[in-house]
Amino acid sequence: MLNPELVERAVEMLRRGGVIALPTETVYGLAANAEDELAVRRVFAIKGRPATHPLIVHLPGAEHLSSWAREVPDSARLLAAAFWPGPLTLVLPRTPRATDAVTGGQDTVALRVPAHPVALAVLQRLGGGVAAPSANRFGRVSPTTAEHVRQDLGTDVDLVLDGGPCAVGVESTIVDLSSGAPAILRPGGLATEDVERVLGHAVPVRAESKVRVSGSLASHYAPRAGVVLAEPHEAAARVAALRARGLRVGVLGPQGLALPDDVPRFDVPEEPAGAARVLYTRLREADARGHDVLVACLPSASGLGVAVRDRLSRAAAPRDS
Repeated sequence: MLNPELVERAVEMLRRGGVIALPTETVYGLAANAEDELAVRRVFAIKGRPATHPLIVHLPGAEHLSSWAREVPDSARLLAAAFWPGPLTLVLPRTPRATDAVTGGQDTVALRVPAHPVALAVLQRLGGGVAAPSANRFGRVSPTTAEHVRQDLGTDVDLVLDGGPCAVGVESTIVDLSSGAPAILRPGGLATEDVERVLGHAVPVRAESKVRVSGSLASHYAPRAGVVLAEPHEAAARVAALRARGLRVGVLGPQGLALPDDVPRFDVPEEPAGAARVLYTRLREADARGHDVLVACLPSASGLGVAVRDRLSRAAAPRDS
């Protein structure tokens, strides 16, 4: 999987201002040298992302924290020691190394160390950080394979590094440590319970915050099909009501749902981590089938089920277009 020649090619592209697709354990990222403002702005242009929506800087290791964050509290060091490399992003007060182009003009920067051998090899060889949102058009379903990236972005990206399917499948958990008590601003691939275990106290999940972070808009992670949320026992009734309106309906949920035989199904594991791993792939499969509406069954609100519920809720939110 790790091709040294491709890694070197990717690093040279980043140093020359290129934009590449980089595999991580969460989703594929659209990466630019975080200290090259023109390259970072190209990431925004490729995605169609608002310039005020900040990016996450991916680092080679926790030892780089203090060069990007001017204040690193003990809580940040504890979490980094426990979960980096891994699906955890820390929001901290920025140093001048984090430019307005990356932070969206805020005085904070979001930082993480990805747990994927290809991403780490590129970062370590580069010796610095890359700004890397998900490698898809803004607001749409994140990519978890290299083929998803190619389908979404085509030739707009200079190089796609294929690191296989992403092991986690949803974006990182974002923890704000920039002022006061820690708070989770985006549930993700690290369960809230794990964050609380390391810090030794409850950590709230904030639906609203003055700090803007990736993936915090009401409508996000959305397939082309409309999404209707349901508890598993409600799925059949929702399907019947939607079909009565003449809509083409599919169902995203665990196996064993009592549904008519002719209802297209997109099965996800009942276990939350398994559901997270395949969620975006199933949403893309539903779009490929041309459904008008997808009835999405909500998993239990524990572990990574919180992140899956968050993504489905944003996919089901009203859209601007």
